[in-house]
Order: sequence, then structure tokens, then C-alpha cells
Amino acid sequence: MSAATGGYRSLLRAPGAAAFFISAGSGRVGIAMTGLGLVWLLHDRTGSYATAGLATAAFALAEALVGPHLARLVDRFGQTRTLPLYLVAHGCAVAGVLLSTTPAAAVVAAACAGAAVPQLGALSAARWAHLLRGTRDDDLPTAFSLESLANATSFLLGPVLVTALGAAGHATAASLVAAGLILGGGTALALQRRTAPPPHPPHADAEHAARSSLLTPAFLLLALLNLAIGLYFGTMGVAVTAFAVGHGTPAAATPVIAAGSLAGLASGWLYGRRRRGTPAPTQLVVVTTYLTATAALLPFAPSAAWLGAALVLTEAAVPPTLVLLTVLTERSVRPSVLTQAFTWNNSASAAGSALAASLAGRAADAWGAPAALAQAPVAGLLLVGLAVVLLRVGRRGEGRR
Repeated sequence: MSAATGGYRSLLRAPGAAAFFISAGSGRVGIAMTGLGLVWLLHDRTGSYATAGLATAAFALAEALVGPHLARLVDRFGQTRTLPLYLVAHGCAVAGVLLSTTPAAAVVAAACAGAAVPQLGALSAARWAHLLRGTRDDDLPTAFSLESLANATSFLLGPVLVTALGAAGHATAASLVAAGLILGGGTALALQRRTAPPPHPPHADAEHAARSSLLTPAFLLLALLNLAIGLYFGTMGVAVTAFAVGHGTPAAATPVIAAGSLAGLASGWLYGRRRRGTPAPTQLVVVTTYLTATAALLPFAPSAAWLGAALVLTEAAVPPTLVLLTVLTERSVRPSVLTQAFTWNNSASAAGSALAASLAGRAADAWGAPAALAQAPVAGLLLVGLAVVLLRVGRRGEGRR
């Protein structure tokens, strides 16, 4: 293991790289603000958390279901042609939420906003793959580590901005800022033609081969791995809160989650700065095994401080896992469906998170926070099992060549 040749600075010096990375990054802060922003906005308007929660769920569900199909159009017609249309549709839907006069109209408009929200993370990752493929392939893990850091930072900053504006009585401003960041970042990205992957117009044989690459055992396993890491995410959001409330220290949830997030940021930054000779599938088995072992400590936490320490250890494995899943996805599908592949992975993760959050909530209500926390190592075991299967599938494929 050695330091990456150029590191993050070298990557961002590549022609056009810093511009598209910053554009997508600013838009992702807006995306991270949107869900919580809907809660603040609609509760402020209606006084009902039920309506706010329904609208947020509609946004997330529509994003997960429709996103991959829009990504297919991006792959076919190109980012610069399709992204402006999605931005207009998303902006109109957000305006619909702001102007809605009934709860039903707000929920419908929120669903439309989720359906049209641009998948800026997938678009940025696809640009990195296009920029580095063939000339700097060894730098792709570093680029995807940078993407992981940007995503984690967005989901740290976004909720903080929304909460600050909402608590100050500016819930409408929070949603406007979120929409402004998405539209501004997305527009800036759409204007950058030089780094955009080329469109892949439909040709019967080529399109069939490309779409078939989304149905290979390797990619299907990667989608399941993303669903499994989503199970971990959904568990922790609910379980940590339930633990803090159950121990009579609800305020402790924030520093515990923040400590875990900061540990993940540090781990992701360090991981991206190192170059490894070990094959990515083998790394994935090692990292997910570590995640499972440390997650097994979580249900036995006697105090918030103990839980925080265990979470710091566990969260250190999350960014490398996400980077490896992205690297393996890029290798497993054809370039003409890469945006779709990244978006399907995002949808799988979102589905796993939603399922785990529901199960963790029920477990916490029925048996307490330790039962909810026990879902984390279960998700880890699923990750390890799938990673081992993926490793074997890859070795079997190499043996046939």
C-alpha cells in the first residue's frame, strides 16, 4: 500500500474536473436539504407531521423509482441535453409545493419534485469515469473517494442549514435555498460540455449488450450490496435516536451521530490517498468483515459515550465500502449504461434504508434500542456474505477467460 501518485489535488487539476466537481457538489447540498426541508415547510404550513412525513416519503419513493429511468435517458441523449429538462421540471414541482393550498396537492407536488430531481452524484461519478478511463484508471478509486467525501459533507451541511433556517422561522427560505442550490449547481454542470460523457444513441445490438450488462450476476450482486449498506444506514438513524431517548439523554444523539460522521469523513479521506495492490473484491470482503465485527459492539453499549466510540469504529468502514462498490460498478457495466448503474445502486440503497428504518422503529418500540441496534451487524453479515459471493463470481469469470 502506497500513497496515490497524484492524490486529490492532482485529480482536481485535470482539465474541467474541479468545475464539474464543485458544480455537482453544491447541488448535492441542496438535495441533502430537500427532504428535511419538506418536513419543516409542510409542518409550518399545516401543523401536521403526518402530512410532512407523507410528502417526504413521496419525494424519496419517487426519486428511487423514477431516477434510474431518467438516468437511462441521460446515457442515451447525454447530460447536457437532458439535465436542463429535469431541472425545469424539478423547479416547477418545487414551486408547486410552495404554492399548494391543500395537503394532497403538496404531497403530489413533492412526489413530482422527487421524480425529477437530478442525480448529480451519479452524473459527477460518470464524468470522472469518462475523464480517467483508459489513461488514469488507477486514479478512479481516488476520484470515487472524493465523490464519497463530497456526498458525506453534503449530508452533514444540508440538514444543519435546513434546521438552522427552520428553527429561525424561515422554513420557506430553507426550501428555496435547497432548490436554488440544485438548480444552480445543475445548470452549471449542464453548461460544461467538455467533461460530459458522450451520448450513446440506440443501436439494436449495442443497446442490447449494454442493457444486458445490468443483468449480469456481478451487477445484480452489487445492487444487493448497495441495498445491504442501505439497511445499515436506515438502522443507525433510528436506533441511535431511540438509544439516546431511552437513556434519558435525547440531546446525546446529535454528538454521537456527528462523531460517527466525522470518523467516516476522515476514513474516506485517508482511504482515497492510498493506492492498494489488493484486488477490489478482496478489499470489499475485508472491509465488510471489519464493519460487521465492530457493528456487533453496538447493541451492548451501556452509555452514549460507549455507543459513540463503537460507532466511530464502525463508521470508519463505510466510506471504503461505498468507494469499492462504485469502483466495482464502473468495472462491471458498459460505459453506455454507467449513469443508470450508479442510479440503480442509489435506489437500492434508499430502499434498504427505508426498510431498515421501519423495522428498527418497530424493534425499538417492542424490545428497546438494543434490538434496533442489533440490525446493524445483521446488515453487516449480509454485506459480508454478498461480498464473498461477488469475489467467487469474479474468480469464476476470470477462470473462464
